Amino acid sequence: MNLLKRKVECSQEEGITIAYREWTKQFEDIENYILGSGKQITAYGKNKEMVKLRIEEILYFEAVGDLVFAYTKEQMYEMKMRLYKLEDSLRMCGIKRASKSALLNLRQIISVRPALNGRLYAKMSNGEEVLISRQYAKEVTMEIMSA
Repeated sequence: MNLLKRKVECSQEEGITIAYREWTKQFEDIENYILGSGKQITAYGKNKEMVKLRIEEILYFEAVGDLVFAYTKEQMYEMKMRLYKLEDSLRMCGIKRASKSALLNLRQIISVRPALNGRLYAKMSNGEEVLISRQYAKEVTMEIMSA
């Protein structure tokens, strides 16, 4: 594979070109990373202040009752969006369903280890472990291995 970098003038539009013979999962992952990189979502901090979070910063999302929370290395934020809506809008950003109540940022997973009954524990970049249910374990494992 060849990498070509070229600086453009201020008046020219920046962009990335992918040259391929066959569109593979690897190229799809690169495309998804590029398109999702820098994407932000609105969340609410401790004092209900509205903040913009970059998707790359988020470790995982968790639904607790009617509330949805986004967890970063430093803090927890409340979301004003349902988990399934987040899943749909962030699918291309490496965010995948881990259980009925959780979404994981696959790029923030350090390791995965088995748990009981076909479930898994994903160790996140902050050291916290998140349970992946049996229903989603295979899909998450395949995504991690192909990344």
